[in-house]
Amino acid sequence: MNDTTICVVGNVATQPIYRDLATGPSARFRLAVTARYFDREKSVWTDGHTSFFTVWANRQLATNVAASLSVGDPVVVQGRLKVRTEVREGQPNWSSADIDALAIGHDLARGTSAFRRANRQGTAASPPRLEPNWETAEGDSTPDSASSNLSGQEHSDQPHAEPLVVT
Repeated sequence: MNDTTICVVGNVATQPIYRDLATGPSARFRLAVTARYFDREKSVWTDGHTSFFTVWANRQLATNVAASLSVGDPVVVQGRLKVRTEVREGQPNWSSADIDALAIGHDLARGTSAFRRANRQGTAASPPRLEPNWETAEGDSTPDSASSNLSGQEHSDQPHAEPLVVT
């Protein structure tokens, strides 16, 4: 499939609108993206043109968008670009740039965020996993270092060849 996938960094311009449709949850919001450049004559950063995109999110992403985003939040959006041209109010060349979002997150270069895993309906919460104590010296037999042995194998000086999968 030939889709134009883009990654856009900007600010949430409108409050996300959430709808529970027959095909599943859907949410949309407007994203403002302003280019900035350094004006050498004035020695200051200056705002350039602002582009607006309508971001569409579906299914679990839509539910999480409605619960997490508000106007002014700095976000990073990755998705498929859709440009529509249609006749609207007698003007034949009305264009709209939409993004069918695949992933949306807060821009951590401009602030902090606290992540909470969403509970999916119909699934029981899994027990919390023990995190390895990365500060413990290798070969230490304290209870914290025992939790770093996630594969259940005996501790050895050789690194594990199996990747650690976190769910």
